[in-house]
Amino acid sequence: MGFVFSILFNLIYIYSWALIIYILMSWFPNARETSIGQFLTRICEPYLEPFRRIIPPIGMIDISPIVAILVLRFAGYGLEQVFRWVI
Repeated sequence: MGFVFSILFNLIYIYSWALIIYILMSWFPNARETSIGQFLTRICEPYLEPFRRIIPPIGMIDISPIVAILVLRFAGYGLEQVFRWVI
C-alpha cells in the first residue's frame, strides 16, 4: 500500500512542477512551440481548461493556473491523509 501511495504522491508532485514550468513558459516568446512546450501543452491543458472556464481572468492576469495548482496540492494532502487512515 505504501508503494502505491508513494507513486501517486510523486506523480502529483511531478505534475504540479510540470504545470509551473508550463505557466512560466508563457513568459518567453515561442517557448510553447518547442517540443517540450508541445509536450507540456498536451499534458497540462486538459487539466487547466476546466479552471479557465470557471475562473475569468482579472485584467491581463489569469489566476486559474494558481487555483489549479492549489487543487492539485490539496489532492496530494488528501491522498496522504487517506493513507494515514488506512495504515
